[in-house]
Amino acid sequence: MARFIVRRLGFMVMTVVLASIIIFFATTILPGDVASQILGRFATEEAKSQLRTELGLDKPVVVQYGTWLGNFVRGDWGESPSMNTLVRPIVFERLGNSLMLAVVAFVMYVPLGILLGLIAALKKNTWVDQTISVGSLAFIGLPEFVSGLILIAIFAIHFKWFPSQSAIPPGTGFVEALPYLILPAITVALTSLAYVVRMTRSSTVDVLQMDYVRTANLKGIPPRKVLFTHVLRNSLLPTVTVVAIGIGWLIGGLIVTESVYGYPGLGRLLLFAIQRRDLVLIQSTALLIVLIYVVANLIADILYAVLNPRIRYS
Repeated sequence: MARFIVRRLGFMVMTVVLASIIIFFATTILPGDVASQILGRFATEEAKSQLRTELGLDKPVVVQYGTWLGNFVRGDWGESPSMNTLVRPIVFERLGNSLMLAVVAFVMYVPLGILLGLIAALKKNTWVDQTISVGSLAFIGLPEFVSGLILIAIFAIHFKWFPSQSAIPPGTGFVEALPYLILPAITVALTSLAYVVRMTRSSTVDVLQMDYVRTANLKGIPPRKVLFTHVLRNSLLPTVTVVAIGIGWLIGGLIVTESVYGYPGLGRLLLFAIQRRDLVLIQSTALLIVLIYVVANLIADILYAVLNPRIRYS
């Protein structure tokens, strides 16, 4: 098991390094002049030149990359020119907000998706299966801004149960922020639910047809024990991957949802940085999102090994 984890950690480091190269060089080839974008087109050439020197843009690209990556690893993420503040505190503040929203959405759609997927598999080809499948898939086709506006119209404007905007102030705790998280979390859950339902249903149907499951049923083992002991351990393996990938998206990819509700999350911060062409903020935020994705996939690999011991020795 230890060798398996070390090997996965090696792949994780390689992935992060490769992603850092792509992120850095992709931001350096963006059209337009960074100094002009930050200072405005009426700034003097002297001011622009001074800003380029302060940002290190006058050095070779390879030197810029090495300096940036070294500083990032040491925790020095630089200062945002567009916000006039240190990058790391604001990024971690937004990361905390994204984590709160991710937790609420995760609790909403993952257990429900697994439960509905199991019910659909056990009731295969019945009206229950079809209702669950059609009902969950119906929300995938709805863009997040459409479902978000519908939820706001119903639950915020008509019933007045929840606030229509989620622009929480800095430093807001989880309990205090919870009422502002419900509608965004439901919006995210509606979009993600079908993936978990379909994956759980498909894998459970396949496992139920395996010989060892049939043998367990023929031996007279109680159906509940067969389900929890023999079926779930194997049928949830593909679902683990879907959920792990979803964790990275929940934390760093909810740009549309955060924009609809005005929620100050990590995805919206990245959008703000791109609009202002704030290279320091773009690079740090994007690399942090990559780290979240690779850590989520590492956790998925470890869970794979726990659920299926054959994988750790392959």
